[in-house]
Amino acid sequence: MAEVFTRRMSRWQAEQQREAVADVYVEAYRGVPGQEFHDREDFLRRFAEATRRPGFDMIVASERRLTGVAYGYVLDRADGWWRDFTVAGTDGAGPHGTDIEELTASGQVFALAELMVVPAYRRQGIATGLLDQLLLRSDAALVTVLTAPDADAVHALRAWEWTCLGDTNGSRQAWSRTLRR
Repeated sequence: MAEVFTRRMSRWQAEQQREAVADVYVEAYRGVPGQEFHDREDFLRRFAEATRRPGFDMIVASERRLTGVAYGYVLDRADGWWRDFTVAGTDGAGPHGTDIEELTASGQVFALAELMVVPAYRRQGIATGLLDQLLLRSDAALVTVLTAPDADAVHALRAWEWTCLGDTNGSRQAWSRTLRR
């Protein structure tokens, strides 16, 4: 395989590449045959919303075409994301006793909205590189992600030293990682 390069994209570039990003999404998350159009349209709607969020940032990996994408944005108090899951701990305390609501209100929580690599490029360190590059410029104290509690996602998050904060009635788990400064 040829060398894969990563690059940061501006909000405008992300919007211009939305169809290519959706192609990566469909290939990375091949679901039920026949549902690709619905899955793609739902993704494009969520992607458009994400690109309008404050602090939106995106990194892509490419060879001749996009092979991986990572993007996210800064959360704010209005999101109320911490209320949707049972926190593993007490009183909304996150890793190392951080107050999740306080960090969110002060713009110190970055949400990893998506991290995806097409199957032919997996197990080559591309996801790790995308994540590292995405978080490199972040001023956030905490990064979080909501994910399905499947074995692959849990294994990757643990390998990257993330902490499980809790779950949303068993359908999704919230994970976080304190960003070392």
